Amino acid sequence: MTSVSFDFTTAGRIMTGPGRAAELPGVLAGLGSRVLVCTGADPERHADLARGVAVFPVAGEPTAATVRAGLALAREHGADVIAAVGGGSVIDAGKAVAMLLANGGDPLDYLETVGSGRAVTRPSVPCVAVPTTAGTGAEVTANAVIAVPEHQLKASLRSPLMIPRVALVDPLLTVSCPSAVTAASGLDALTQCLEPFVSVRATPLTDGLAREGLRRAAAGLRAAYADGSDLTARADMAVCALLGGMALANAKLGAVHGLAGVIGGTADVPHGLACAALLAPVIEANVRALPSGSPVLDRYAEAAGLLTGRADASVADGLAWIRETLSRLEVPGLGSFGLTAAQAGEIAGKAWTSSSMQGNPVPLSREVLEAVVLAAL
Repeated sequence: MTSVSFDFTTAGRIMTGPGRAAELPGVLAGLGSRVLVCTGADPERHADLARGVAVFPVAGEPTAATVRAGLALAREHGADVIAAVGGGSVIDAGKAVAMLLANGGDPLDYLETVGSGRAVTRPSVPCVAVPTTAGTGAEVTANAVIAVPEHQLKASLRSPLMIPRVALVDPLLTVSCPSAVTAASGLDALTQCLEPFVSVRATPLTDGLAREGLRRAAAGLRAAYADGSDLTARADMAVCALLGGMALANAKLGAVHGLAGVIGGTADVPHGLACAALLAPVIEANVRALPSGSPVLDRYAEAAGLLTGRADASVADGLAWIRETLSRLEVPGLGSFGLTAAQAGEIAGKAWTSSSMQGNPVPLSREVLEAVVLAAL
């Protein structure tokens, strides 16, 4: 199932390791002279990394209006390099601003599904991504997810030209993450290693990344949740997120993310928790739909072995490990966020046409997707 004819793109430079965030000023100085730093809602949290430059706080998931405001500030200050220091939402906002600085226009000109879907033709201005959570892998992905409240969904700006110039991954920046954020982001990272591993677009390179990412998730996810000061566990999850981002950027995702994107636009559900609730039901639906003898079934069994540490693990063992992890991390069902069974059909219909479905190992009908949502409630 793994293609031997493929392309692979990622950040121009990847820097990892505890304490490496201190190198950010020097990295930025080599890329431009006027910096805009995108941060989370509390810019003081990482003020030591953003002294003497223009700062744009991103509160929550970025919308088109958020990106427009960031773009206006960047132009006002004549920014020629963007630093995004924060979680996936902050990095996505920074990537979007960097792309629009180089290409012009409005976010809606480029958004998939709800916008014009115009192609990005020019490389973004240099963007340095510094994640402070271990989840989305946005520091090495080719898209920026934008919430579109009026359509109750999330859509993407997407192009290989949007991949950050530098990904600077320092696990020390994740130590202060609350346990709930550790759970949500970590489960997203795990999912972003598993879905590319069973994707129809998997390649030898993404396979290696996904395997190592799953190993890291097995070693670090529960431990980082239990003790946020465990730097070994934090480093494992930071690398897991990085590897998952590289894998998904080149092998695509599947039904978990196809559904999660719609759910995130429908209700206030953290993306990682949506992925967590959907993961086991999607695996079960895929396994039922796959023909007997499919190599994807072997992939799921191999993933189970990586997660459980058992060479003889079955798909059922992997599902049991996932469910036990959700219990340990106190992950609620989607119903706790206000989603109801009456919404399942509409969510499934929107997700069925999602670009995130492109890598799913087997086509799933709307009816099956609806059943998955119901199981995740």
